[in-house]
This record gives sequence, structure tokens and C-alpha cells, in this order.
Amino acid sequence: MPVYRYPMPKGSEITDEKVFLNRRQFMVGAAGLAAGATVPTIGHAKTIDDYKALNVSVKNSPYSTKDPANPFEDITTHNNFYEFGTGKGDPAANAGTLTTDPWSIKVGGLVNNPGTIDINDILNSPELEERIYRLRCVEAWSMVIPWVGIPLASVLSKYDQQGDAKYVSFETLVRPEEMIGQKSAFGLDWPYVEGLRLDEAMHPLTILAVGVYGKQMPNQNGAPIRLVVPWKYGFKSIKSIVGIKFTAEQPATTWNLQGPSEYGFYSNVNPGVDHPRWSQKTEKIIGSGIFGSRRQTEQFNGYKEQVASLYEGMDLVKNF
Repeated sequence: MPVYRYPMPKGSEITDEKVFLNRRQFMVGAAGLAAGATVPTIGHAKTIDDYKALNVSVKNSPYSTKDPANPFEDITTHNNFYEFGTGKGDPAANAGTLTTDPWSIKVGGLVNNPGTIDINDILNSPELEERIYRLRCVEAWSMVIPWVGIPLASVLSKYDQQGDAKYVSFETLVRPEEMIGQKSAFGLDWPYVEGLRLDEAMHPLTILAVGVYGKQMPNQNGAPIRLVVPWKYGFKSIKSIVGIKFTAEQPATTWNLQGPSEYGFYSNVNPGVDHPRWSQKTEKIIGSGIFGSRRQTEQFNGYKEQVASLYEGMDLVKNF
């Protein structure tokens, strides 16, 4: 299968017009993408009233940012979810085909108590919290999202991990009859896979999210359940999870396999480590308009106080 590289951010957001046009020519020639594919297809998106409300009372969280959240429309029409296409509006246009009920997640690997998570057990959990988190994409854009979810640690702790477990891997659904992007000859190798170090997975900021704005998770945002790790680039927060496994060795991750010099295993937000093809020092805030100002990207996406100790003594340039 041809190697697919993560698209360069839009020229208006990150670099000059010549580089942007060169990138567009490359993408059209290599991947056969339709013109204008990165423009959100807002007409296909539902409104917030079309989504089912969560059944339980959702608690507020001290981990939420004070930053104002993006509107529901921004959050549901500007997405990266390659299982439904490579354009920002493709997930909103195409993800309605995904069946999310019933849904379960198989948990295994280095555990003494393997099992299966039924999505309804999380949807009805009294532990659900609203977590208003910053999202920083590796493409140098950002938004703020009011997720609803449960700490990943509270889920993983039920499976009695073995002493040699050092990492946690995650796997997305493969269902090409409903996920049109999985049929593409120029797509990724499926299933999409991700991984965290065990202490990252158990950190209180890491959640499994099942909703947005008090509604059940929209398909285009990773329904019915996705990972959210707010101090890492967005592609680490794997969507539509069907498998979780405890491992002793560092697991393979999709974008690291595609471009190991561009996408490290850790992929912590770091303005001091540029992507080989663009700067990571600033970010475009989605919703600020074509000519909206950029903001300075913060180390660990603004969560340095909470997570820096995880990487004490590590070379964050080498371990990018």
C-alpha cells in the first residue's frame, strides 16, 4: 500500500501560498483527493438538537480549562477521522453510516482478569464528568471541547494488570462497509492503532470520552467511545475503540508507522520541536476566521503543571 503522509496544514493557517499550492499538487497527484476536500461540508452536519442526550447527571471537573469552548458546529464539522475520508468535512458527511449500538471493547493482554466493556456501562456510569479540554492538532490548529467521559484509570484498574505491563495499546473498529475511508487505496493501514505508556494511561487527565456538550458522542468525533489525552497531539486520541491491550513492549502506532521521522510515539505538544514540514510554535484557533490571529502554542498544550513530571529526565527532542 502506498505510504500516506499526514497532510500539511492549510497554507492560510501555517505557511506561505507557494508551499501551500505545492502541497495541494502533491496531495492531488499522490492521493487523488477531490478539489476542496479540506473544506468542511457543513450542510451534512446535524445540529446539537439532533443528538441524544446522555442519561445520567454529568459532574463538573476541576480538570476543566477556563478557556471558552468552541461551538458545537465547529467541533462536529472540522474533524480528522480518516476512516471516513481525508477532508475536514468528510467525517460529518460520511460518518452517519456507522452503527454504534451494540458496541463493546475487548480488554486483554497482560492482565489477570481479561474481559469486555459494554458501552452502556460507561454511558450510564455515575463517574461521567464534563472535561473542557484544549485540543491541539499536529496540523497546527486548535479548539476547546467540552468532552463528557470517565477517567481511563478507573476502567483499566478493573482488569488486574500484570507486573510486566508497561504500555497500553488501543485499536479502532474496522468496518469498510460503513467506514468509506477504509476502502481507499491511498489510506492508512487498518486498523488504526495507538498506544500510551502505562503511567500516561493512568494519569487523571486521560479519559475515555462518550459525549460532547452533554450529548452522546457524534459519529464524526469518534462515536461511541474515544480516547482523549489533552497534552498530546490530537491523533493520539484514538476514536471508535474496540480493543485495549496491556503490553510489555512499546506498541506500534499508526502515524509513527507511516512516518517515524515525523510522528513520534509520545507526540506531546511541544512548541520547541517543529514538525519537519511546518512550525509547531503557534496554532490557528478554529472559529477565529480566515484572518484570525494565531496563538502561541504552550508546552504540553498548557498542561505542563499536571504532566511534566511524567517525563522528568527525558530528552523531549529525541523522544518527540
